[in-house]
Amino acid sequence: MKKILLIQTAFTGDVVLATPVLEKLHRFFPEAKIDFCLRKGNESLLKEHPFVNEVLIFDKKNRKLRNLFGLLSRIRRTKYDLVVNMHRFASSGLLTGFSKAKEKIGFENNPLSFLFTKKIKHEIGTGKHEVRRNLELIEQLTDTLPEKPKLYPSDSDRKLVSYHKLLGTYVCIAPTSVWFTKQWPEEKWVELIQLIPPTIRIYLLGGPVDSKTCEDILRRSAHSNIANLSGQLSFLQSAALMEGAKMNFVNDSAPMHFASAMNAPVTAIYCSTVPAFGFGPLSDLSHVLETEEKLTCRPCGLHGHKVCPEIHFKCALTIDAKKVIEKID
Repeated sequence: MKKILLIQTAFTGDVVLATPVLEKLHRFFPEAKIDFCLRKGNESLLKEHPFVNEVLIFDKKNRKLRNLFGLLSRIRRTKYDLVVNMHRFASSGLLTGFSKAKEKIGFENNPLSFLFTKKIKHEIGTGKHEVRRNLELIEQLTDTLPEKPKLYPSDSDRKLVSYHKLLGTYVCIAPTSVWFTKQWPEEKWVELIQLIPPTIRIYLLGGPVDSKTCEDILRRSAHSNIANLSGQLSFLQSAALMEGAKMNFVNDSAPMHFASAMNAPVTAIYCSTVPAFGFGPLSDLSHVLETEEKLTCRPCGLHGHKVCPEIHFKCALTIDAKKVIEKID
């Protein structure tokens, strides 16, 4: 096995949950050159990764079809020995099926899986974690042992956040999500922050688009020891900061997977989704908080919605901040 391509062109967290496949293939085929294909915007996750030969970027927002077929042409020229596709949609199925690779492995749920040399079923709701589902794709090439996600912040990433680590005990809070119904409301985050003693510093994390929300939370909380770092740190810098936190409070979103990849303590707050989907935290010290009410409308979908379908949003509003703060110790 000389050339391997891994494909995961979904969201940021999905790329993190694909890294166990990368780890295991490198261990079994240490001389192989492993490339990774992901969507534009996620490439910094694998920056300077010790096991990645090259990152292939799929730009889905600008001239998507042109970029897709350009990427396919590049993949075909490389003549990979193995392509492992962890994405379940047609675009990645096309890249895999017509890759000219000797072995083409993916999930049978992919609409073009009939072009693969091996496919397995991807089942959500059975309690099996997504990492386990991904690893099953390569079991016949490696083994059946578990593997955890892993990210590799560089020395410069760690140096950049080292100042924040020197200011004393701290927690990180990533209060946003791409999906509204996966996001604990602002007022609940404010309530949680007001329960955190001023001796503990608080860092609000997120991307540039999250800056206003984080600033609103900071202002409303009136906490005396809080800083808004949203939009200031890269993915890997955020992960490096989370690694040293006393606790990381997150939604069911990418920062939860950053914590897993750094084996950082994490408390994940689940609103409209449920851990049974298989995307829960994997850190040694992990907590999951959900509503204690029995809601017939929950879960309302795999990814969440832009608004609560029932309007009341009880799955989020009924989670007690006092129960969340207990996890800090």
